[in-house]
Amino acid sequence: MTDPYTLDRPRVRRSFGRAAAAYDGSAVLQARVRDELLARLDVVRLEPAVALDLGTGTGHGARALKGRYRSSRVVALDVSERMLAEAGQRRSLLRRFDRVCADAGALPLRDASVDLVFSNLMLQWCDDPEVAFRECRRVLRPGGLVTFTTFGPDTLAELRRAWAAVDRHTHVNRFIDMHDLGDALVRAGLAEPVLDVERYTLTYESARELMRDLKAIGAHNANAGRPRGLTGRRALAGMEAAYEAYRRDGRLPATYEVVYGHAWKPLAEPAGRRATGEVSIPVGRIGRRTPT
Repeated sequence: MTDPYTLDRPRVRRSFGRAAAAYDGSAVLQARVRDELLARLDVVRLEPAVALDLGTGTGHGARALKGRYRSSRVVALDVSERMLAEAGQRRSLLRRFDRVCADAGALPLRDASVDLVFSNLMLQWCDDPEVAFRECRRVLRPGGLVTFTTFGPDTLAELRRAWAAVDRHTHVNRFIDMHDLGDALVRAGLAEPVLDVERYTLTYESARELMRDLKAIGAHNANAGRPRGLTGRRALAGMEAAYEAYRRDGRLPATYEVVYGHAWKPLAEPAGRRATGEVSIPVGRIGRRTPT
């Protein structure tokens, strides 16, 4: 039996492609989370020769990495050619970066060729994040860092419950728990995983406004268990009625649980043995963020 949460990869690619031109206008949360993930690099003394923005979208992460690490080669990788086309239009002479169209589960990069993998809100579009983590480990040089964000299971909980009151179809993606992501990092051979969670709430006038916002950033329902054909007026009205139970101060909330994480590729490990989850990090790479 097919897992109802299995993602239709071609549909994901098409959805983000259609959203590319107008993506930035609605990707408010994505921008906020990206800025926080970038700020967290302040505590790490790292001067990567090569940095990979994995799931670059319209290229904001790649441009920020190039601005931070001016002598680095930055590679912007995304599954959508149209997203990469938008990213290319916004490059400047001072912030040039390479663009590669590929899937996170099969990176077209050499082993041990990257020093930093930066990935903002992409992993939730992978059926199995561990596959992506294994690829990150493969392309990272010893001592290299992967830093990422993804959505946790409380994300869009209101929308999920509102649809559950109407039918048994899958309307919202499955999001992986922080502890399971930590286990996946270790199984993938990455070491010293550090993860934490922050919660954000966006508010809307109506449930339809939320759904329009999701579509505007390419977050269409691509699950195998999604309803086929157009959603009927009756079902949509039922979902909207159920969502009204969450209205507070005249607005409807949409909760996002954001998992922040990072892990290192071990400097060395015994031949023929899997990584144990331990790694030696040079003291010079460990910094301290100055309070503001």
